[in-house]
Amino acid sequence: MIVTRFAPSPTGRLHLGHAFSAVLGASRGDRFLLRIEDLDQTRSRPEFVDGIYEDLGWLGLEWAEPVFVQSQRTDAYAEALEQLKERGLVYACFCTRADIAQSLTAPHGDAATSYPGTCRSLPDDPGRRATTPHCWRLHSGKALEQAGLPSWTEDDGNHFTAELPGIGDAILARKDAPASYHLSCVVDDAAGGVTLVVRGADLRPSTPIQRLLQALLGLPDPKYLHHPLVTHADGRRLAKRDLAPTLAAMRDSGVDGRTLASDLLAGKLPLGFAFGDA
Repeated sequence: MIVTRFAPSPTGRLHLGHAFSAVLGASRGDRFLLRIEDLDQTRSRPEFVDGIYEDLGWLGLEWAEPVFVQSQRTDAYAEALEQLKERGLVYACFCTRADIAQSLTAPHGDAATSYPGTCRSLPDDPGRRATTPHCWRLHSGKALEQAGLPSWTEDDGNHFTAELPGIGDAILARKDAPASYHLSCVVDDAAGGVTLVVRGADLRPSTPIQRLLQALLGLPDPKYLHHPLVTHADGRRLAKRDLAPTLAAMRDSGVDGRTLASDLLAGKLPLGFAFGDA
């Protein structure tokens, strides 16, 4: 049985790109799951959660129960993080964003990486952790020693093996966020029995880290379908922060949701929109 999922963040109303990802995921699975990724409690809003249900129902989509709500699953993420801590695969990082930016512009900084490893070799200091804001990072060197370079298979049968430059010391948790996107995603996909991850091509760079975490935690390895993004006709990405046209606005203008869903699966987009590169 093929199990797929749609996992929006309730930080704004859904737009056409979300609709394409949702209807494609629903069409490719025998069982379709819905996950509410609301760990960012500073931006998530109950009205946007309601909007997700409303928009998906308007598209004619149905999903299996129960709906996964990430803010209700923090114990599962903490358990996974603890497993990695016990094996020495994570470390506390006290760097601020400004510290990291300064390190990357210094002569010894490596602009090709997102984190220069400033705290990687620090001894564990529970006292400092108790009083100083910090995050937990994956020690990618140790992780790769244990699990090797991660690989994965795309839905079209193509097999990929990650390259070292694409794997860094990713953040797995912060004080204000019990789990990062990477950690929560793999834990929830495993708990839901997801066998095919359908998501936008912009998330393909997340795959190496997530496959590495799956290997370390002994989680199943699903296949992946990274689909082209829906963009404005001029190539600009759709984004909530740029006030991309919402599904709610399309509904209010008289668009029929089920017809829109059928058109999306057939590769037909409304006037003014296009598919970007996969």
